[in-house]
Amino acid sequence: MFLSCGILHKEPLSYINFRFVLVSTEVSAMSHPISRLAHIAAVAFSFTFIFAIVAFAQDHRQDEPGRFDFYVLALSWSPSYCDAVQDRRPNRVPDWQCAGRPFAFVVHGLWPQYERGFPSYCQVPAPRLDRATVGNMLDLMPSPRLIFHEWDQHGTCSGLSPRAFFEAVRKARAVVKIPSDYLDLDRPITVTPDEVVEAFVKANPGLSRAAMAVSCDSKRLTEVRVCLDKDFSFRDCTEIARRACRLHKVAMPAVRGR
Repeated sequence: MFLSCGILHKEPLSYINFRFVLVSTEVSAMSHPISRLAHIAAVAFSFTFIFAIVAFAQDHRQDEPGRFDFYVLALSWSPSYCDAVQDRRPNRVPDWQCAGRPFAFVVHGLWPQYERGFPSYCQVPAPRLDRATVGNMLDLMPSPRLIFHEWDQHGTCSGLSPRAFFEAVRKARAVVKIPSDYLDLDRPITVTPDEVVEAFVKANPGLSRAAMAVSCDSKRLTEVRVCLDKDFSFRDCTEIARRACRLHKVAMPAVRGR
């Protein structure tokens, strides 16, 4: 879930701030009481300035449930997730997602978004999920832990009840057609991110290249993210597309259980 506020500088704010502070400390006149007072005032001003910039960059509706602009539907390539987990913890017993029935694209989440940035954890503590709600979503999101996490971080920002939010997840998933080449991938392949984008655009009338992005780790395709209006129609989202995978080619491991 599957994002940061708008970038106002070419350098991270923290770097600019600390560079200013460090340069200030090099002034040789620091031993003088007046110089020390001037230094303290300069540092205080720099922090105030930075906080003001951050506040400006944040959306004024920050973390208010139901007040957002659009959704991102994040579809995770399950075989990549399973391979990554195995790489990190080779002795770990596979969970149900990786050891049970084979999964291809699964729902990672449905994320409320601002035009710049996104809300998160809008209700703390979050309203609890009942067992039936979790069980009903396992065909799309094959991990109870993921379902709880997505509700806490993103679902609480939708302004919907748990039941209504996961109905929205199901509706959003139904809107996006998975290209036939990726429905039952029984062998690993190598693709370019552009090929994956093109396949989704062709399979989904009305979906533009500017309405989606392909994500990757250091070598594998990890997710496809599709932007949707609140009525679940496709919509462009340059902020999301800008964060797309930059690798020339990525691996798509075969569906598990093969």
